[in-house]
Amino acid sequence: MASQIDRNTGAARSVTLATARPPDGAKAAEGRLAAAASTLSRIPRVDADQRLKELGAPGLHARRIITTAPEIMPMSGEASLPDIDVTTPSPARMYDYYLGGKDNFPADRRAAEKALSVVPQGRAVARANRSFMVRAVRFMARNGVRQFIDLGTGIPTSPNVHEIARGITPDARVAYVDNDPVVTMHNRTLLANNNDGIAAIYGDVRYPLDIVTSGALRQIIDFSQPVAVLFVAVLHFLTNGEDPYNSVGVFRDHMSAGGYLAVSHITSDGTDSAVITAIRDAYANASAPAVFRTREQIREFFTGFDLVKPGLTEISRWPGNNRKTAELPALRFLGGVGVKR
Repeated sequence: MASQIDRNTGAARSVTLATARPPDGAKAAEGRLAAAASTLSRIPRVDADQRLKELGAPGLHARRIITTAPEIMPMSGEASLPDIDVTTPSPARMYDYYLGGKDNFPADRRAAEKALSVVPQGRAVARANRSFMVRAVRFMARNGVRQFIDLGTGIPTSPNVHEIARGITPDARVAYVDNDPVVTMHNRTLLANNNDGIAAIYGDVRYPLDIVTSGALRQIIDFSQPVAVLFVAVLHFLTNGEDPYNSVGVFRDHMSAGGYLAVSHITSDGTDSAVITAIRDAYANASAPAVFRTREQIREFFTGFDLVKPGLTEISRWPGNNRKTAELPALRFLGGVGVKR
């Protein structure tokens, strides 16, 4: 078990962490995780909990770790990763489950099913959000952007940002940033043989200055040139106390004119109160809560940017088309792209 500080209440809470068995030491444990990561691409896809059992030689068991404050891992492409908490639902792994992936654990699946029991279109909403990201990246690449920062990347799902961008601009540079160690491990595995101009960085959008000033990011991204920054389905996992507007603002202030911001976010506008309550409840014990915001509150993230047509709209309707759109889902999800002034 581990004692961690709840960043919303300041209270300690206990979690079970999956980690390599001592007494081999941290160095050996890190080596086993690295070996596991290099093996992921060569083994059949099985559930993530089974994969950990198979790859965590000579076995996994819980050990006690005391954490007195949130830790910020070194911002390096080679930074060691923290232990994986398999008992606390992760928004990234829940999203993977919605998309039909297998890189999730029982706790993730239980929480996801809780949300799906009230919003059965949840899987379709997740796919629509992914499609929004694909269209947004294509739009920004076609408008001359050659650098992309994907924040809150999530479990890799093809097409990934670098695949989309390089389909238009072959020399596009991409930095993937996430605070879920499973996500970072998978991204590093994905990029093991294709890392020229691409990096997978362990970082937390709640600490944006640590990200924008990191050596790992600066090796990939040149802020003197236009950059596309993606907060796709990320900001609704930050509470007001964690100041998501500052997270966006720090990136905005480092971006040159002509750069782009892409945001998608769940909204309370048009979403039934029962659905809002159910989604909040499903994420109540996750590593991050679900925070609904109004259209105007989401629009505020684009301060300093000019929204491109059609503006802030339902993700399935961006960037607009002449096709008849399907009935809007019970869970409303807005998205938009803005250009830096």
